[in-house]
Amino acid sequence: MSYAVIETGGKQYRVTMGDTLEVERLPVQAGQTTTIDRVLLVNLDGQVRVGTPTVADATVVAEVVAHKRGEKKIIWKMKRRKGYHKLQGHRQELTVIKVKEIRA
Repeated sequence: MSYAVIETGGKQYRVTMGDTLEVERLPVQAGQTTTIDRVLLVNLDGQVRVGTPTVADATVVAEVVAHKRGEKKIIWKMKRRKGYHKLQGHRQELTVIKVKEIRA
């Protein structure tokens, strides 16, 4: 079973071929493919290559399935006995990608 550890949007993901995952918004249209070159580790049939910090000439090809927004997070700030409170919401912009190929 081959897999790779990639970094995108400041987060790391362990992916295999055919995986579908939600990552931070990518500037790619839905239906197009994107290449992720921040590959930190590659395991191809038991041969593990660890990058310093990335594996040279290793890429992950993924298809952009859709763009969406994440669930709403509530931020509530309050200072007791001062009458101060503030309510704020946040929805993260996400991109759904499907991993097509791991090249090493």
